Amino acid sequence: MNDSSWGAPAGTGYWGPDQGPHPAGPPFDGQNAAQTRRMPIVPDVPAAGDQDDDRGAARLSGPLFRDENPSRDEKPQEPMPSPHQPATAPKPPQKKSAGRDLGAAIGVGVGLGAVIIASLFIWKAAFVGVITVAVVVGLWELTSRLQERKGIKAPLVPLAVGGAAMVVAGYVRGPEGAWVAMALTALAVLVWRMTEPPEGYLKDVTAGVFAAFYVPFLATFVALMLTADDGPQRVLTFLVLTVVSDTGAYAIGWRFGKHKLAPRISPGKTREGLFGAVAFAMAAGALCMEFMIDGGAWWQGLLLGLAVAASATLGDLGESMIKRDLGIKDMGTLLPGHGGIMDRLDSLLPTAPVVWLLFVIFVGST
Repeated sequence: MNDSSWGAPAGTGYWGPDQGPHPAGPPFDGQNAAQTRRMPIVPDVPAAGDQDDDRGAARLSGPLFRDENPSRDEKPQEPMPSPHQPATAPKPPQKKSAGRDLGAAIGVGVGLGAVIIASLFIWKAAFVGVITVAVVVGLWELTSRLQERKGIKAPLVPLAVGGAAMVVAGYVRGPEGAWVAMALTALAVLVWRMTEPPEGYLKDVTAGVFAAFYVPFLATFVALMLTADDGPQRVLTFLVLTVVSDTGAYAIGWRFGKHKLAPRISPGKTREGLFGAVAFAMAAGALCMEFMIDGGAWWQGLLLGLAVAASATLGDLGESMIKRDLGIKDMGTLLPGHGGIMDRLDSLLPTAPVVWLLFVIFVGST
């Protein structure tokens, strides 16, 4: 309680009535005062080394001399700094953290880029092999996380074999070959799962067909781009625009991001980051279509960049939904600073059919 809550009249002290006349109270009665119990003298509080105990209520700083439950609006008083103690230095502002090991991420990214470019321009079939390896590893990561977190056993063997066949068929036979391989892969998943007990059959084969479409079938459109005469340039444009879109979203969002884009799906993504992705991708698209693609025009690159930014963002959000449902941060740990292969394919996979289609519309399929 505070002092006024005791209800003592003005002019009275804590130890008894004043000796002089008091206008607001009765005259001093010496006879009754002799029978009045005086309050004990409170000893001085030691300067240091005193421990709280049951006698703390008798101290001037104890709860008897202040409110037990102070008002919410009343702010606690900060202790006065001692003249013998130096003033506390203000805490330096905390720097924003990128959330990952940027050194490792850049190193891995440069290494992957070197492998991709070398295989892409030296021998096309080698790049098809790179796509196939990425597809098989991505399927392994996805099926492993599904089994670990949800108990879903999507059969990996028919998925890996069918996924590799899908990529090769798309490169050799075109879209028709990719569709046929996709249908046969789905059928193989249904049959393969029949060798195990029927419990969970429906969810397992559903997850298997989803994995076949999500990873190898979408990746097949990269192989379809490669079949054109300027196929390496088309694939490189596709990769550059996707990477530039992600980089623009990261750079602008990390520096200026304040408004969340989809907080329930991916709290780190912001509207400012999306604007950065669109701006960077459209600028890169105009340059690539003008100087790298036969028959391309800069305005087509603007539309291509806009489409890439949209599809890459949706792809990133789509995998974030999967990972949030699974309760994981990354699909794997194979790539230091990046996570797993699937964490790098999340933007590329849904963007591949969009870029392939726009190339067909703008400059044809050959």
